[in-house]
Amino acid sequence: MEYFAYQFHITDTCDQRCEHCYIFSEDNDKCLIEMKLEDVEKVIINCIEMCKKMKRLPYFYITGGDPILHKDFWKIAKFLKDKEIPFAILGNPFHLNDEICKKLREHGCRKYQLSIDGMKKTHDGIRKPGSFDTTIEKIPVLQKAGIDVAIMTTVSGTNKDEMEDIVDLVVDNHVDIFAFARYCPTSFEKETHLKPMEYRDLLDRLWKKFETYKDRGTTFHLKDHLWNLYLYEKGLYNIPEGLDKNVMYDGCNCANCHMTILPTGEVFACRRMESPIGNALINSMYDIYAGDAMNAYRKYDQFEKCSKCELLRFCRGCPAVAYGYTHDMHSADPQCWKEVV
Repeated sequence: MEYFAYQFHITDTCDQRCEHCYIFSEDNDKCLIEMKLEDVEKVIINCIEMCKKMKRLPYFYITGGDPILHKDFWKIAKFLKDKEIPFAILGNPFHLNDEICKKLREHGCRKYQLSIDGMKKTHDGIRKPGSFDTTIEKIPVLQKAGIDVAIMTTVSGTNKDEMEDIVDLVVDNHVDIFAFARYCPTSFEKETHLKPMEYRDLLDRLWKKFETYKDRGTTFHLKDHLWNLYLYEKGLYNIPEGLDKNVMYDGCNCANCHMTILPTGEVFACRRMESPIGNALINSMYDIYAGDAMNAYRKYDQFEKCSKCELLRFCRGCPAVAYGYTHDMHSADPQCWKEVV
């Protein structure tokens, strides 16, 4: 059976105040919310029931804030272990040590995602002083415990010229997985815009890096769906023949195999944009997934540019990035360089 992924924000509590953070970018004085243990368990059971109906397996990306700072984190981890549900952590490096990492692995944590958003000066400027060195320091600590380390970068005009150096860095530090996603503006005045051909040039340079390092043990996840366009143009990605024209086979996972749950119980179709579709403490997760609110995100013929493109079922760029620039997820992806008629 295939997995269905839930990005579950159990707490807003965090050691950092990153410039691009969804929680703190607009209001650093906001009231921090933490979901109660009994509600976390209720949500997990709700997700399990949804997956049973869909004949899928649940997989949780436990995050926050920094999820380890939840006062009942280890009780939550034990609940997942008792239910035999694998999970990953999207968190910070500051509270990791040999004991914590070993305990995480014993509770079923398979992967821990850390962030590197530039070389030391840039990264620490975006996150906080000392974050860069601490992140690098914790990579072997996690791996020694048997946990895969994923490094994620949020790419923008701020760090675009450091991306190749970041790839060198993660390979030299034997990171298991590397991926990047584009910055989603949280307000119009905070854009650090990349022009379409500028972004294509970045993908081209990184592809050459990835090819150079393909036998070094780091897996490069092509998370941004504009990779499909890039590879399609290079003749390295072909549209399969004989497929159902009404099915989305690749590209953006919004309304497909992923949902986000916030500490309030509110469910988003995508965390990277305003997309509320229900509440996991009130509604059945299955009903949310199959309901009208989620179906609004499946109106693929409304995509301004993608609906005219032969890659509609395999790409769609990033609707959240489009939303960040225009407040309309169906508008053209601002970094898509393809011309369509």
